[in-house]
Amino acid sequence: MYYGDAIRMTDWFYIHFVENNGMAFGMQIMPKIIQTILRVVFSLMLVEFLTMLVKSKYKIGYIICVSLVLSGALGNIIDSLFYGVAFSKSTISSISEFVPIGQGYAGWLQGKVVDMLYFPLFDFYWPNWIPVIGGDKFVFFSPIFNIADAAISCGIFAAFLFYNRNIGDSIMLFYTTIKERCGLRKRR
Repeated sequence: MYYGDAIRMTDWFYIHFVENNGMAFGMQIMPKIIQTILRVVFSLMLVEFLTMLVKSKYKIGYIICVSLVLSGALGNIIDSLFYGVAFSKSTISSISEFVPIGQGYAGWLQGKVVDMLYFPLFDFYWPNWIPVIGGDKFVFFSPIFNIADAAISCGIFAAFLFYNRNIGDSIMLFYTTIKERCGLRKRR
């Protein structure tokens, strides 16, 4: 597919090829390489957190929620890590292709994340009498995302919805565990 191409599956679902430079919804608040390194650090912390949850025998549903967040983060890291070095640049007039490693459009850790799922569930035009947005088109659920983004969002949403009480306890346990490992516990 060319950059920006969309394949209509239904009225409310499209496969829409875009590349995301940044974090959620395309935000980029820091240089790409720093962002990717922070993603790796965050993912390593999530692995440690998940290990602690399993050892502490937390509810399996909560462990699955955290696993979804971790798997989504790893999926986006893989895109950032490899996509730039193994593919040519996508444009509206050329299809991205495999290239020899290192001949891609970006260096290691600087690749874009491919997003492709688009669910414009409904749209309408704002009435003209509304200040600023009057006459503008509104599309409900306009973000384009990928499976990794969906895993992160579903994991976080389900954790807050079903395991809200576990979140604070598990974070405190994680903080205490890390503090003890670093030798920062209180001495009596």
